[in-house]
Amino acid sequence: MMIIDAHAHLWKTQTGRRDNLPVRTLNNGLSDFGGEIKQMMPPYMINGENPPEMLIANMNYAGVNGAVIVGEVMDGNQNEYFKLAKAKYPTRFKICSFFDEGEGYTLDGFDGIKICACKLKTPGLLKHFNVFEDAYKSGKFVCIELEDGDRQTGELEEIIQQLPDLKIAIGHFGMVTREGWQKQIELARYKNVFVESGGITWLFNSEFYPYPSAVDAILEAAEICGEGKLMWGSDYPRTMVEITYKMSYDFILKTDKMSDSFKNKFLFENAKGFYGFDVLKELEKIENML
Repeated sequence: MMIIDAHAHLWKTQTGRRDNLPVRTLNNGLSDFGGEIKQMMPPYMINGENPPEMLIANMNYAGVNGAVIVGEVMDGNQNEYFKLAKAKYPTRFKICSFFDEGEGYTLDGFDGIKICACKLKTPGLLKHFNVFEDAYKSGKFVCIELEDGDRQTGELEEIIQQLPDLKIAIGHFGMVTREGWQKQIELARYKNVFVESGGITWLFNSEFYPYPSAVDAILEAAEICGEGKLMWGSDYPRTMVEITYKMSYDFILKTDKMSDSFKNKFLFENAKGFYGFDVLKELEKIENML
């Protein structure tokens, strides 16, 4: 089975914010997270950098063929770093330009754009309609993370109706552990709206591997919008402070609640079509010494 990760992060050094406080990388996987010291990465990421070479090594080991690189407010603008990663691994990565309100953005050289709608400085998605329109006119996809429940689904639905051919991927599986998450999944009933599961192991972290409630949520989402609209994402490397990269999808392979056909759609086929991966190659299988 080929696999695509629809939600992974890279950064040279974090230059972002938590609310109005700075987020900065430290050593040994630690970050100053708005005044609190947090384990932001696995401890073997000793110098604060989250490089593409390490992600590729994890992908090769776990058998993940391609990945979509998205930004986050807490990481800051890493657009130039993303471009370097894409130049080095052009067939393995799709990269998103990071939109942060008040800063300039570009779509040139990028496959899509990432909007952290849940962290906009000025609330109101429609106030940023031009960003969605620019993506549509440029033939780019939009990756978006919404506020919990249905707080922003009405506005996003209006944008979808105005730009029905714009590809939109809703992140964090609609914040699946929050009340009203199904309202975000319902948007994927529109033909070009999909949902990716980046962070689902974080959201169900208290339950931990093999995440039976996450599997149940994926099945519930499929009932709402169909199996062909859901995609796997890891949220690498933050989720790797608790689990390995392979564990972030292995629980899907091991469950007997999903058909093989659904697993293939969720882990590969849906993302291949949505993001436009067309030259992925099978990876050599290296046996684990254990």
